[in-house]
Amino acid sequence: MTDKPSLKEKTYKGILWNAVEKFSVKGIKFIIGIILARLLIPEDFGLIGMIAVFIAISQTFIDSGMMSGLIQKQGRSNKDFSTVFVFNFGLSVLAYILLYVSAKYIALFYNTPVLIPIIKVVGINIIINALAIVQRARLIINMDFRTLAKVTISSEIISGFIAIYLAYNGYGVWSLVIKQIIVSIITLLLLWYLSRWKPSLLFSKQSFKNLFGFGSKLLIAGIYAQVMHQIYNVFIGKYYSAGQLGNYTQGKQLAVLPAETISGIIYQVTFPLLSGLQNDTTKMISVFRSLLKMSAFVMFPCMTGIAILAEPFITLFLGQKWLMAIPLMQWMCFARIFYAQSVLNLNILNAIGRSDLFLKVDLSKAPIGIIILLFTLPISVEAMVIGQVISSTINFYINTYLPGKLFGHGVLSQLKDIWPTMALTVVMSIIILLSISLVETNILRLIVGVVAGLISYIGISHLLKLEELKEVKKLLRTIGK
Repeated sequence: MTDKPSLKEKTYKGILWNAVEKFSVKGIKFIIGIILARLLIPEDFGLIGMIAVFIAISQTFIDSGMMSGLIQKQGRSNKDFSTVFVFNFGLSVLAYILLYVSAKYIALFYNTPVLIPIIKVVGINIIINALAIVQRARLIINMDFRTLAKVTISSEIISGFIAIYLAYNGYGVWSLVIKQIIVSIITLLLLWYLSRWKPSLLFSKQSFKNLFGFGSKLLIAGIYAQVMHQIYNVFIGKYYSAGQLGNYTQGKQLAVLPAETISGIIYQVTFPLLSGLQNDTTKMISVFRSLLKMSAFVMFPCMTGIAILAEPFITLFLGQKWLMAIPLMQWMCFARIFYAQSVLNLNILNAIGRSDLFLKVDLSKAPIGIIILLFTLPISVEAMVIGQVISSTINFYINTYLPGKLFGHGVLSQLKDIWPTMALTVVMSIIILLSISLVETNILRLIVGVVAGLISYIGISHLLKLEELKEVKKLLRTIGK
């Protein structure tokens, strides 16, 4: 990258600690998820999947895009923070009441009465999370991802052990419900203790107007994103079975682990970074391109390798009862291979304060997603996931349109930047497939596949002297600084 050393170091450290948080938390969730998957049955995960969309939309309303407004705004005051806190808390109480009242109708929709108490308990998270939004935003603004890492890692470990204990003792789906509540409570307590900011009851109409003016577009976009992200859960839960939905959610969880982790790191670090560079377009685009290439360098081999090794992994760690999740997981890996690049393209619009354009881009993708969903729904769950691959590929082209128009770096320029990574990933895939064909047991296929993939990918990158490998090495060298 071409920034000043101080900015580069700050960026690297932000990425590093955000990566520590994301990968540690996802890694802990991954291990705990495997243990819970062996103790529970697909139907238990399916029940949680049925209500995910309603919880997600409620939580999106609480955020209201105003946390992003705080991060994007220059010259924030305590009045701004307090206004967001008061508004979000009041809205969270209202959202929980509506969810509580709607519980019986949601259960009736799925013809699953057991959902009523689950919804009422899980919904409490909406209020708990609202009380921690400002504290989290302040840490992100200061790029203090080290503190966020401590908070999230601690909450996941404690809640995970409790969930495993409950699942082992026969609590079934309630072990998953209670885990979600405990995560939120511990996160809230630690953020309040470590952020060193306490709210007042100050509410400013002018502050709200300014922040919501930016955040309202993100609110609509966020609701749309959550609906599109969770709508498959709704249709699979309604027209198929809880068991099939459980296989879908488990395959999806394993596939999105690296995609959402890498994209989450990119969003949280680059949003405040690019926002700070919004008045220096040349430097902002330079940073944007470097991060685009680096994210592809990490994302492409990860998603492709996971897809190839899905069968030995699920068979070995989750067991025979999850075999139906294998093809779903494989297709969902490819559906998210451009995920990080799409996040970056939308992120740069928010960084320059154009949340209106962000909204327009997001809404323009709705008809494509809905048409593909309706076409594949009557066929099978696997067909629906293949439809996601097609939809996400089209969405990548749409996401790159405005960055191309505004900054001269559209889809062709971006593909030109990342084509070496794409070609290298194909070579790595061939090597993995040839390597695992030489062994028979799942454990050996998994080990050989991972080792062959890493050695071939890193080795060829080194021989070709790819700049992305150098940037990753620089990032790793910031450890301990």
